[in-house]
Amino acid sequence: MKAPSFDYARPATLDQAFSLLEQYGDGARIIAGGQTLLATLNMRLSEPQILVDLNGIRGLSGISLQEGHLRIGAMTRHSEIEDSFLVAQHMPLLAMTAPHVAHKAIRNKGTLGGSIAFADPAAEWPCCAVALDAVIVLASRRGLRRVQAADFFQELYTTDMAPDEIIVACEFPLQAPGSRCAFDELARRHGDYAIVGLAAVAQVAGNVLSGLRLVFLGTGNIPLRARAAEAVLEGRELTADLIAAARKALANELAPAADLYNSAEMKQHLAQVLMNRLLKALAA
Repeated sequence: MKAPSFDYARPATLDQAFSLLEQYGDGARIIAGGQTLLATLNMRLSEPQILVDLNGIRGLSGISLQEGHLRIGAMTRHSEIEDSFLVAQHMPLLAMTAPHVAHKAIRNKGTLGGSIAFADPAAEWPCCAVALDAVIVLASRRGLRRVQAADFFQELYTTDMAPDEIIVACEFPLQAPGSRCAFDELARRHGDYAIVGLAAVAQVAGNVLSGLRLVFLGTGNIPLRARAAEAVLEGRELTADLIAAARKALANELAPAADLYNSAEMKQHLAQVLMNRLLKALAA
């Protein structure tokens, strides 16, 4: 299929972009990297009156170390995150996750902000944002608004972003000394959407994990934090029996839905496999 007819605008400033959003309302769609939007256009799942292209607006990309956090502009490409020395040094979870995002050609075009805004439940960046307690920075004519990632993702493809707002950056708090992280996902083929994925962050002292955050992708409509499993593991020596208890807790709190290729039971099993794998990686 071919995309429907639509108008196209490439504003040079945020104010111009806000004007277009006000003028067209629900008929406007923002395009950043086009990783998802172009596919939905070609399948006619989206039929906007106008595409508002953010690529002409300066200042929406880039990675910088600021007081207390690493700031990544919304228009920063996935590949820039993958290759960044600052990310590797200060936010290694993002560095180890980036190669799992689609294929290299897509990572060269897709953007962090686009992924966060679309809020696909199988996407990696929303999962990492919750695991790292990131802050989503939104702009509108009313000014800037900051929302915790845990509050930003509300339902399937639904976020706390208002129709007149644009994501301009994500701020990732710097991790305390002794913090470790791990990411892994299982997919039918590399570059496919993940069946299940897990981002894990914890303070590690010997064989004890504290401040643990286990956030799954692909197991629900939004990134899901496994709080019951975390509670079992918190501050206790990591043993085979403790991991078994955490797996039992995880089975009781995750309720993944089946998809075209995988049953709910299979997803539940894979989630437990990933948790077992990443807990051992954190404590290694």
